[in-house]
Amino acid sequence: MDSVYYETVDTLEKMGVDPDYVQGWVGGYLGNPEREEQRVSPAYSAGYEDGQNHNTDSASDFKKS
Repeated sequence: MDSVYYETVDTLEKMGVDPDYVQGWVGGYLGNPEREEQRVSPAYSAGYEDGQNHNTDSASDFKKS
């Protein structure tokens, strides 16, 4: 893994982002297959897409208050 991966996951967790978003981001970043349809949430889908694009553009939308 590169340092971007670890730094991004650490930042997302410290921001209090929904764990589904983080899991989606990790899966997308690593190129893993998506979850089964019944286990996909909006947070996961957004994280997966951001991970594929190597950004965190949607993370703030899934911050827990």
